[in-house]
Amino acid sequence: MTNWQRRIRQLDQAPFITVGLIAIMVLVYLAMTLAGGSTNINVLITFGAKVNALIQQGQWWRLITPIFLHIGFTHILMNMITLYFVGIQLEAAFGHLRYLGIFLLAGVGGNIASFCFSDSLSAGASTAIFGLFGAFLMLGESFWQNAVIRQLANTFLAFIVMNLAFDLFTPGIDLAGHIGGLVAGFLAAYLMGVPRIGKVNLVKRLIATVVLIGGFVWLVLHGMAQ
Repeated sequence: MTNWQRRIRQLDQAPFITVGLIAIMVLVYLAMTLAGGSTNINVLITFGAKVNALIQQGQWWRLITPIFLHIGFTHILMNMITLYFVGIQLEAAFGHLRYLGIFLLAGVGGNIASFCFSDSLSAGASTAIFGLFGAFLMLGESFWQNAVIRQLANTFLAFIVMNLAFDLFTPGIDLAGHIGGLVAGFLAAYLMGVPRIGKVNLVKRLIATVVLIGGFVWLVLHGMAQ
């Protein structure tokens, strides 16, 4: 193996998408802090938090930008720790671009669900992170015969149940966004496929694609009609 090939292989194995996402979010958090504080409502709105009325006025980018915003130090700290340890595993399993696709689709899906079912201002990578949990469930369903994947999927299923139960009794948590992100991540994982592990049933991939796109369209139209 040449030095060039070795470098390419090392780059392929490095979780640079996960690290890059974390770096972007930390930089945005610092910028928000300098602008007046990440808990300041005006700062959050300026930087792109999800505000239903503004989305209904045509600011569709607010379905994407909330993924990269956080409200307070504890919020970003917990999300970045979770993103790192979950992300490096899924980036290795799906590959860089597929992993990024799942992350973004889940984040947008969670924000669309929040737009449809919650009137509250919201921000955070939690929608996308729950989507990564959903991707683990997809791996468990598709590769149940793999003992390691099955154990990971069961662990994350228990983790998801505990988190959603916690959400139910915690004021201010965007439950709709978390559930929307979870479902979108599960479906997006089928859409992307995971050739590094094995083939995913084509019929399941087609069904997941139709449900994901159809769900996005229906939720957006429903949210706009409110």
